[in-house]
Amino acid sequence: MPTPTATAEPTTTRTANPVAELRDVRKTYYKPDGSIMVEALRGIDVTIMPGEYVAIMGASGSGKSTLMNVLGCLDRPTGGEYLLDGVPSTQLSDEELSRFRGQKIGFVFQAFNLIPQLTIEENVSVPLFYQDVPRRERIVRAVKSLESVGLGDRLGHRPRELSGGQQQRVAIARALVTDPVVLMADEPTGNLDSKTGIAILDLFGQLHEAGMTILMVTHDDHVADRCRRVIRLHDGRIESDRSVR
Repeated sequence: MPTPTATAEPTTTRTANPVAELRDVRKTYYKPDGSIMVEALRGIDVTIMPGEYVAIMGASGSGKSTLMNVLGCLDRPTGGEYLLDGVPSTQLSDEELSRFRGQKIGFVFQAFNLIPQLTIEENVSVPLFYQDVPRRERIVRAVKSLESVGLGDRLGHRPRELSGGQQQRVAIARALVTDPVVLMADEPTGNLDSKTGIAILDLFGQLHEAGMTILMVTHDDHVADRCRRVIRLHDGRIESDRSVR
């Protein structure tokens, strides 16, 4: 697959306030009888500043997936406080949190999660539908987002007509279409061959250079080497948090 070229304009300049801030965040899962089943997160303090490119790593059961779910507002902590773009997310109702998540976070998953019956621009426009954006504007923004990840020549195609790497780029375009404050990726190259995975990581690097804040869960040291900061978890606690370059 040809190396994708990100042509996105640099993201709008934001204040120097943290994009995400976790203060003594805990997540405990309980058994039906009320006893503790597992303490997945045990007092996490993390601050993510605008423009950072962060890998979250750890062995199975370390808490990295739980941490990403909390960061992505897909799950609520059982203790502590989480501020996303300065807003205490733990104080929002479920409906408010869902809308806020859609406005602030772009998600990229290992599975592309594209709707096979829709064209790629229709797939990319789906998050805007839930924000009540008019259809004409949804398509215009979707096309622009697809062009930014190098897929302007594939408009009108459906997912089955694209390679795996192209489908992942559609998923990235969908994550970017809302102009989120942070892009969160969970093993985004896990379903790709090594050559295609490198091309996708190149695209993430270009997005970061354009100013996007990126958080990425990975178990792969080669993927983490592309990031500028690596947070390692062990038994629900931060084992290390270091800048790589």
